Amino acid sequence: MFNIFHQSPLSKNLQRLFFLRSIAIVVQCILFVFVYSAIEIEVPWTEMTIVVVILSILNFFTWVRLHHTFPVSNLEFFAQLLIDIFALTALLYLSGGSTNPFISLYLLPLTIAAAILPWRYTWAIAGITITCYTILLFEYIPLPHDHSDDHSAHLMEFNLHISGMWLTFVLSTILIAWFVVKMSSSIRDRDKDLAQAREQALRNEQIIALGTLAAGAAHELGTPLSTMAVIAGELQREFPQNEEFQNNIQILRNQITHCKQTLTQLLANAGQARVEDGNSQPVDYFLKQILAKWQLIRPSTKFNYLSDGVQPVPRIMNTQLLSQSILNLLNNAADASTNEVKIKSHWDQQMLNLEIHDDGEGLTKEAMQRAGEAFFTSKAPGQGFGIGLFLANANIERFGGSVRLFNHPEGGACIHVSLPLIS
Repeated sequence: MFNIFHQSPLSKNLQRLFFLRSIAIVVQCILFVFVYSAIEIEVPWTEMTIVVVILSILNFFTWVRLHHTFPVSNLEFFAQLLIDIFALTALLYLSGGSTNPFISLYLLPLTIAAAILPWRYTWAIAGITITCYTILLFEYIPLPHDHSDDHSAHLMEFNLHISGMWLTFVLSTILIAWFVVKMSSSIRDRDKDLAQAREQALRNEQIIALGTLAAGAAHELGTPLSTMAVIAGELQREFPQNEEFQNNIQILRNQITHCKQTLTQLLANAGQARVEDGNSQPVDYFLKQILAKWQLIRPSTKFNYLSDGVQPVPRIMNTQLLSQSILNLLNNAADASTNEVKIKSHWDQQMLNLEIHDDGEGLTKEAMQRAGEAFFTSKAPGQGFGIGLFLANANIERFGGSVRLFNHPEGGACIHVSLPLIS
């Protein structure tokens, strides 16, 4: 069986043509055996067998060609159709020409050409089939007839001819319907791929625009953050005895330091963050590092973390983008949560599955439909920009994972993240 994924449409259609030709060869062999043994009509069996053998050999070469990756051209597919037309013409010439009930099989290659090939190739096929049919009106080896006055013999010949016409119609109908249905499926798959490519291109443009804006914002925020750090240090020195005040100021200074480090990393790695720049870490250590950093950023957020997985612990390729993406998802859950965020992780040798469950109000219908779109947010004005989930989803998909957002049966929203691990 051939792998039809990631093939061009013409390659897939050549594969289907190969199957159609294989079916035709099998049907011809069955008809030859039936006519030779049951009806005993004298026809040039040797020559007809040679034609079928040659067609089988050419079909074998087509099978070999389908195992090569170079794309099928329109000219090559046109040549493949000519093989079937000339083989059919030879068989019809040897078995009654235009009087053979299978003459209408000429419509099969013409239908396929009209559905797949450009108009000039289709008209060429039409011209060739008409020419072959016309020649067979005058040049052919007649089928043997019973020239006696036996009415039953003439009736049997007539019935055989009608049966042949019926069989031709049934075969043509089934094969054309099968081929057209498969071709329509290929067209739908192609349209789906094009839509996904357009969506990916649009998302890449949005990410580039966000990166440009982020770099500019990093430059602008550097000065006010430095000013805030100086003032926070002075305030901490002025009130050394107030323990609560000291704790709050220390949290503020930690937050400012984290912001400055993030901006420094952003400017240092602008345009250079790639998956291959990361380092591999045990998956449990990777998650604990992220949660520790998140706890530093959101010290007031309560969370419950449960983890389990196979031993020894597999490793994951950690990058700044991947860590930041998971932090964005955790921050979204913290913003929506009223009491506690539940975090569960489970891994096997191939995948890490991470669930982040908040106890908020859950997702609205609009949020379910538009979650992950750039600049869409369900938060109050001024509390979100609508880019956290968008960037997280884009980066995790780029890493080879997936993000799924849904309402949890116990209430609140849940984000399920799947990430590939290093085997």
